[in-house]
Amino acid sequence: LAGTHIICDRKFLLECKNSPAARTPPCCLPQTPGVTSLAQSSLAKLEELKERNESEEAMPGEQPRAVAP
Repeated sequence: LAGTHIICDRKFLLECKNSPAARTPPCCLPQTPGVTSLAQSSLAKLEELKERNESEEAMPGEQPRAVAP
């Protein structure tokens, strides 16, 4: 069999999880909206929901209205 068989123990793998290198995306990772970054439409929806929640908190006596998709 050709190739290399790498054996890692559980403790080593758990320590790698907390490494700073494991928390950053690779430098050559392409920006794909909706996959590696939020889609632009998702960002717009998040902003809209945030504004709606803030306005509902400002007017606690009113009933929330249903929004069509």
